[in-house]
Amino acid sequence: MSADLTDPCRPHRLTARQNALANLRLLNACARLEPGDWTAPRVGFFGSLQATLNHLYTVDLFYIDALHGGRAGFLHRDNPLPLPDLARLRAAQMQLDLRLVGFCDALKPAGLTRIVAVQRSAGVQHEPLPDLLLHLALHAVHHRGQAHTMLSATSVAPPQLDEFICRNDCVDRTAEMADLGWTEEYLGS
Repeated sequence: MSADLTDPCRPHRLTARQNALANLRLLNACARLEPGDWTAPRVGFFGSLQATLNHLYTVDLFYIDALHGGRAGFLHRDNPLPLPDLARLRAAQMQLDLRLVGFCDALKPAGLTRIVAVQRSAGVQHEPLPDLLLHLALHAVHHRGQAHTMLSATSVAPPQLDEFICRNDCVDRTAEMADLGWTEEYLGS
């Protein structure tokens, strides 16, 4: 690997890539659920795997829109379940994740000083770009963790979600890397 370890944008690229890999692995696990398990009531903020992963998608959409200068704001709250079908949610989440990866891949050090305008219900909130990217990642980890716990109450074993970035994890990410068309060289860059 010939990555520039001093590049301040590299952690954001790696985090976006890990996010895409983890979301894909989790949604692939959900695709193996028994009929009814996707929508079954479960303990958690949103009450089902379907609602939890739709929330993750809509909030990702909200922040990624803001990163790109959009002003969609909280329109996602108008429909908290925009993609009830798992296959459609998986495809949309992957597309959104790749949009975030593309954004982070294009980051330059000078861009880290950017202030992002985020349309909130009470008005526009201004956030430093690195802080917003960190919040986006932590929000996703939080809700993937809830979905992971929900899966433990089904016949599908919850998948490992945090072994994607370290070099020795390459064996564990083969399927997701193939789905995304990524190489090991790209992942570590």
